[in-house]
Amino acid sequence: MKIVLTDAQTVLDDLVDATSLRELGEVVEYGLLKYDEVAEKIADADIVVCNKTQLDKHTLRLAKKLKYIGLFATGYNNIDIDYCREHNIAVCNAGSYSTNAVAQHTFALILEHFNNTAKYNDFVQKGKWKRSKTFSPFVYPLRELAGKTLGIVGLGNIGQAVAKIANAFEMNVIAYNRSAKKIDNVKMVSLDELLSESDIVSVHCPLNRESEHIFNKETFAKMKKGALFVNTARGGVMVEQDLFDALESGHLGGAAIDTLAVEPMEEDCILMNAKNCIITPHIAWAPVETRVRLMNIVVDNIKNFLNGTPTNKVN
Repeated sequence: MKIVLTDAQTVLDDLVDATSLRELGEVVEYGLLKYDEVAEKIADADIVVCNKTQLDKHTLRLAKKLKYIGLFATGYNNIDIDYCREHNIAVCNAGSYSTNAVAQHTFALILEHFNNTAKYNDFVQKGKWKRSKTFSPFVYPLRELAGKTLGIVGLGNIGQAVAKIANAFEMNVIAYNRSAKKIDNVKMVSLDELLSESDIVSVHCPLNRESEHIFNKETFAKMKKGALFVNTARGGVMVEQDLFDALESGHLGGAAIDTLAVEPMEEDCILMNAKNCIITPHIAWAPVETRVRLMNIVVDNIKNFLNGTPTNKVN
């Protein structure tokens, strides 16, 4: 059985490899195939495993033996599900592998905004503490999270994990979700109420027709002056120009972003030099332990499919 990995470098490295997959068959790894290369490279594959590779009727047209597509991801919008269904190709995703990792990174971003850790380290590394007149130079403001209101947009597994951490910091937690949920120490509110009451707005909803560009000029204007906007969900939920404008005007006190509409970041991305904006390169999901867990889910999905009991099948 031939297993082809089309964009292995988006998941694997020296710390997390494909050893467990090799126990299931011949594994061929491609670091990152270009769209026009995919069809030829998977033509004789029995199984394809990918993260973000576009698998549509064009790239799948030569894969006559293909019976299974495994995803190193929860989302599967890069897969032509209708084509796969018509050609009896099972598609299985990996869910709930990164909940704790994304929640952790969300608070890493929040804490960086409120504690200015990187700026203070830079201050010390440049020798400025050595020349300070006091033992505690108040160069950058620090603020407590206790008593602040955190508004969570999207109360799925990750949103709930973020709420638990916020509770530990003695924050007030409010949330907006398409369907009402009853979560301890979380108050469900309308989106408008969340925007106007939150000191921090953190986004954890999936990207779909309803959520695309939900954070725009009007939404940012409804947020409390000086509030922090955090996005570890998908870049498409926000209008980057509108976020830039809200930061530059001083209406928002800051933004902390892990995802953009186009990734890797474009040369002319408007947020690159935005005021009070922290950006990390879509790595909230990627701790070593998280990627090991992801690989285990992908391998188990394949084993279950081969045993006739497919799991996490989306078609």
